[in-house]
Amino acid sequence: MTTTGAHQDGTGTTARTWLWWGRRRSVALDVGLGLFSALECALEGVGFAEQAAVPVPIGVLFGLVVGSVLVLRRRWPIAVVLVSIAITPAEMGYLMGVVGLYTLAASEVPRRITALLAGMSLTATLIVTFVRVRQDVQSAGFDPEPGAWYVPTMAGFMSVGLTAPPVLFGLYIGARRRLMESLRERADSLEQELSLLADRAEQRAQWARTEERTRIAREMHDVVAHRVSLMVVHSAALQAVALKDPQKAVKNAALVGDMGRQALTELREMLGVLRAGDDEQRRVAPVPLAAVAAAAAAAAEAAAEDGPCIADVEDLVGQSRQAGMVVELAVQGEVRVYAPEVEQTAYRVVQEALTNVHKHAAGSKVMVRLAHRDAEVAMQVENGAPDAAGEAGVARLPSGGNGLVGMRERVLALGGVFVSGPTDSGGFRVSAVLPDRDPSDGQELPASVSL
Repeated sequence: MTTTGAHQDGTGTTARTWLWWGRRRSVALDVGLGLFSALECALEGVGFAEQAAVPVPIGVLFGLVVGSVLVLRRRWPIAVVLVSIAITPAEMGYLMGVVGLYTLAASEVPRRITALLAGMSLTATLIVTFVRVRQDVQSAGFDPEPGAWYVPTMAGFMSVGLTAPPVLFGLYIGARRRLMESLRERADSLEQELSLLADRAEQRAQWARTEERTRIAREMHDVVAHRVSLMVVHSAALQAVALKDPQKAVKNAALVGDMGRQALTELREMLGVLRAGDDEQRRVAPVPLAAVAAAAAAAAEAAAEDGPCIADVEDLVGQSRQAGMVVELAVQGEVRVYAPEVEQTAYRVVQEALTNVHKHAAGSKVMVRLAHRDAEVAMQVENGAPDAAGEAGVARLPSGGNGLVGMRERVLALGGVFVSGPTDSGGFRVSAVLPDRDPSDGQELPASVSL
């Protein structure tokens, strides 16, 4: 028998397609049933030939041909049932009738057609059985004769017994197949959804890792750039006065040491938070991808709680004054405590702005303003035009060009407003407004950053 193609079975493996059969086992089953049906009909064809007064070979040949139709039951179940109904008066094809009704009920044929053909088969079987039972009763010569109820009762039991079980069993098998197919499709759908969820979790984890790397880089920049900038400034001053004023040189050396220790302390605190997050992840095995985002958020929150606050701005200004910068600090409004991330962001904005003044406008005067308002805190750092004489006496500090970008990212992440740019007098101004609330609560953002 030739093959006509390939398909995938329920397990997803590729299987050969044999004509209208899906598997080789189905071919063997249907061919075997067809042979049994042909032999049955051939034997029953002998009696049919005697009753119809035709040669026996013709009756046997007719039975072989009609019985072999059962091979087509999967392809044309309606035709098989119609043939079985047609040969019922000849008292042939009982196996074909039973198997045909089962196949019809289990197939995707509309239920009204199944009910119609089952009713036709029941009627034909009832009529033939009624006639046969009555003939047997008359020829047997029972004494006493059975009642009038005997023949129809026996005919009814036999016809229902030959028709109802295969139809009901076929309906059950068909419903079970459809249920299994539905469950298989649902399982495939769930597998696809799980795959999509896994992809999204991986994307969220990648985003969390990127955000955490960005945050770490920003913290490292803020800590190192400011402290090291002041250390470089004091080192230049120390070199200039080492021989002329030893006492001032000792003072500058002590300031350099203090700033270095402060930078190391902040770095250790930052690395300690990161190590604590790593240790917590190692205690949970296996770690899901979605936990990376939670760990990053926890690390960010812990760093914010342990970081500097607005109250430390005064010390920050004092360090810049010790480095020779002329800095004025003005505070407006009632001082209060804000959320840890707001406190740290405000401190970092002022810190980075002062660092930029050390790098790019040495010797210029600086004005630092803090304004505590009803629902926000505003800060502004403005320096005048660079002093050429001051710049000549201070070592040129390198710049990575990421300071303003980092400040903007910090402020916008909290739902604030950030503005920076040159002033008309030749200086530079950095302004920011941070809301004292959750940026996701839907309130309107501040419209300006004026102080």
